[in-house]
Amino acid sequence: MTAVAPGPAAAAPDRLDVWRRFVEAHAVVVGALEATLVDARALPLAWFDVLVALDAAPGRRLRMQDLADRVWFTRSGLTRLIDRMTDAGLVTRERCTDDRRGTWAVLTPAGRERLVDAHGLYLRGVHEHFTRHLDDADAAALDRILAGITAGAVAGATTPAPDPGTRG
Repeated sequence: MTAVAPGPAAAAPDRLDVWRRFVEAHAVVVGALEATLVDARALPLAWFDVLVALDAAPGRRLRMQDLADRVWFTRSGLTRLIDRMTDAGLVTRERCTDDRRGTWAVLTPAGRERLVDAHGLYLRGVHEHFTRHLDDADAAALDRILAGITAGAVAGATTPAPDPGTRG
């Protein structure tokens, strides 16, 4: 691969190394959690995330768009996922009475039972693959850093990027 010359918006090589390490760590931890949940509970991590979001919601239900935002899925990807979870009896769909275009995803008792059954395993996996590697100072620093990155990315998503060909 040819090196790209850094421009005004390019990251320095050492920062790109940190980015790659972050992406690698995320992939390894998520992959390990996925394998643990699937092997022990036949529950994909994406399903677990949906169950957690629904369990935390008022009435254990969310509009599909709100659920998609909480679990970082596209609407079409979430629709397919909810189809499979409905077939498995973990969620149901209900029409919104106040908006004929809207649909609720609703946690079923069987879905709540699967969540409760898998929750301890998930927490042990998070500890084993992530939190045990952090002391209190590391956890506080990482929390601050990730919160800043998230806030900056959210703010950047609503603000057009400057034209690299212009000077400010």
